[in-house]
Amino acid sequence: MPPQILLTSFTTWLPHQKSNSSDDLIAKIHELYLTNSDLKLPLLTVLRRLPVDTQQASNYVISKITEIQPNAIICCGMAESRSQLTVESRATCGNIALRSPIDLEQLIAELSVTQISHDAGKFVCEGLYFAVLNHITTQKLNSHCLFVHVPILTDENIQQVTKDFILIIQRMALL
Repeated sequence: MPPQILLTSFTTWLPHQKSNSSDDLIAKIHELYLTNSDLKLPLLTVLRRLPVDTQQASNYVISKITEIQPNAIICCGMAESRSQLTVESRATCGNIALRSPIDLEQLIAELSVTQISHDAGKFVCEGLYFAVLNHITTQKLNSHCLFVHVPILTDENIQQVTKDFILIIQRMALL
């Protein structure tokens, strides 16, 4: 059976936001997955437009993890102030930090618009990432989790961001 990956995105949370770039990217990836058999993506399950509420979002995602038991989870959120995709190395809650066990340097090697971040934002993104990493650890699941922050998508960056993200998905499927 091919690897299964769960992709998640959030809805907007501020009045000026017409959309959430994480959701826009996931929608684009899902459309490509459904329409392009040459893309060579693993089995994808998409959980879009999560509420911008840590407890609700975490409950939805953990419920879906329990249901489908994916090999990997890639949670995505929008980072309006960033110009590149960023993979988060850790999530903190209070004095506890949970680190991604994924070799992030290897994961992003040769990607053109992706870098590693050590600050998941202290908002719902970090809360969700912490909850999922904690769930995987406490339940001793054989899944890998990654949080990716997506910059505002523009005509200038959409193709390269999409290309990098597809490579991240493909590499996560090999873990």
